[in-house]
Amino acid sequence: MGGSIVATLIAITPYLFYLYESVPDVKSWDTFFGTYKSNYYENVSVLVWTLTGKVIPIFLLFIWFFTCRHWWYHVLLVPIAMYAYQIFGTVASDLNYIDSNQLIYLIPIMAIIIPSIYLIRAKIFNKINDANKTLEELEEEFKMTPKNFWGKIKDYF
Repeated sequence: MGGSIVATLIAITPYLFYLYESVPDVKSWDTFFGTYKSNYYENVSVLVWTLTGKVIPIFLLFIWFFTCRHWWYHVLLVPIAMYAYQIFGTVASDLNYIDSNQLIYLIPIMAIIIPSIYLIRAKIFNKINDANKTLEELEEEFKMTPKNFWGKIKDYF
């Protein structure tokens, strides 16, 4: 059941990307949520197109992160953080170029994740040298297999 839901969510992403075509080509858009005025893009359709180009990849990265069973899955937090920063910047300011200087904000995240992944890799290779197991068998040992989606979320909080 869970696999079918994940497959369906992945399959509908092209349709979600093209939602920007239903947004009018105007500078100010009145909806029942309120009025949004696009300052930097000067067109709400362009803003929504830009956002879908960032929301769809982060959506797919989250699915990958929460369904991956390999030992290295934490490294996916780096592109997730990058896209989150871009989305926040696009919505919050709508004034500046978002794709500039983002590496500065990713350095703390990368400083934690990259050494952690290296240490896990080093543990795997130490076990290879001490045991007669193959790399695939050791990778199976390091896989995290929670019972469901919420079980995996509880592992982080």
